[in-house]
Amino acid sequence: MKREPIPLQSESPDLQAESWIDLRQYDQSWFDRGRPGWYVLLWWFVQAIAFPLSPHFASGFRCWLLRRFGAKIGRDVLIRPTARFTYPWKIEIGDYSWIGDDVVFYSLDRITVGCHCVVSQETYLCTGSHDSRDRAFGLKTQPIQLGNGVWIAADCFVAAGVCIGSNTVVGARSSVFGNLPAGYFCVGSPCRPKSPRSIEDKAGSSATATTANFQSPQ
Repeated sequence: MKREPIPLQSESPDLQAESWIDLRQYDQSWFDRGRPGWYVLLWWFVQAIAFPLSPHFASGFRCWLLRRFGAKIGRDVLIRPTARFTYPWKIEIGDYSWIGDDVVFYSLDRITVGCHCVVSQETYLCTGSHDSRDRAFGLKTQPIQLGNGVWIAADCFVAAGVCIGSNTVVGARSSVFGNLPAGYFCVGSPCRPKSPRSIEDKAGSSATATTANFQSPQ
């Protein structure tokens, strides 16, 4: 099958061609947010006021709020005041995990974070997308899963349907569009495994991830 040549960047693109999608046909009436509309609006109001105004050290209070709205939050989880959760009843975070500043859990579908995970500042976990081949631009959702001990460094994007294996490190500003194996350093856009990860299992020892960046929520 003959393929059309890829245009050179120097060529002037066509800006006036007819749109292949018709947003007037968009319909997400089938989508289940998991709670009635008034409940969703109540959560958004509570999050907009209570989260950013709560003191930095009041992570326990923020976890309490999330639990009241249906999230499953483990023990001693640290959540920064500027983190955002679209639908908390579709979120599960394991024991001792950290959620950094300006992290977004766009939880149209389920997001599961394991124990001892770090999701660094300005990372975006996105469970929703659209079908680019559909003229009506149909909504698609898939869950995201992070295994135990995963570290996602600053300013990363994690796409719908992604599963990241336990103890993997995702380097800063990476874009993750597919599953990643357990126990690797991964980096890039699209993100790819670069090298196996190892760590000294000794009291007082530390592991250094040269591809990552995180400021402790404490």
